[in-house]
Amino acid sequence: MPHVSRLLVHPVKSLDPHPVDAVDINNGALRHDREYAIVDGNREFVNGKREPAIHRIRSEYDHETRTLRVREQGDDEWESFRMDADRGELNAWLSGVFDYPVSVVRDASGGMPDDTTADGPTVIAWETVAAVADWFDDIGPEEMLRRLRPNVVVEAGEAFWEDRLYADRESVREFTIGDVEVRGHNPCQRCVVPSRDPDTGEETDGFRERFVTKREETLPAWAAHDWFDHHFRVMVNTSIPESEWGKVVAVGDEVELGDERSV
Repeated sequence: MPHVSRLLVHPVKSLDPHPVDAVDINNGALRHDREYAIVDGNREFVNGKREPAIHRIRSEYDHETRTLRVREQGDDEWESFRMDADRGELNAWLSGVFDYPVSVVRDASGGMPDDTTADGPTVIAWETVAAVADWFDDIGPEEMLRRLRPNVVVEAGEAFWEDRLYADRESVREFTIGDVEVRGHNPCQRCVVPSRDPDTGEETDGFRERFVTKREETLPAWAAHDWFDHHFRVMVNTSIPESEWGKVVAVGDEVELGDERSV
């Protein structure tokens, strides 16, 4: 039976993931996922889509003390900031990295996902991560995982298994993680982030072109092909109905396919 092998939350949008053994559902998302975000003077997100320098920031987060530790790639010394008491100092440190004023904002009600409709955890099979990494000579599975930035990694036994977790454009696919009901919406349309080295922000030459070619060649028969107006898509966007909020998902939970239902 496919089962959860890793759970990853991203406390600060676009910074490093934080692995957890179990986490509850908070307003349809994994608690603490994208709870904080970096914004510029116009209140626009400073994220990997528009700011390659963000890849150079290493981060660790302690949920109990709400403390963020950060350093620039290559530095040995960490800086620690309490997310409430030291927010001004954190803003100054980040502004120094980007060389323009930024600040950290918080939304504890359910985080700040890019997709506000399919705003649940993203899901991918570990075998998919390994298969995609194999398309590139110098990228291993762990690095590819950091490039793709999923929330839920499933040990499924076959690559692209997660393409079973969505239906056509008029439907969603129901499935469960443990006892939590989830709805799979679509294969995730990727931005520039997976094409960049997650440590430096340097773009990998020809990444998108090779990805698109190989994804088209290996697209499984069980995928809903009408989503693939282009093939720069992998991973599944989901939503979690309100009836499931407050329940817990955990590493080891089995993932079981359900029925299609109309949107």
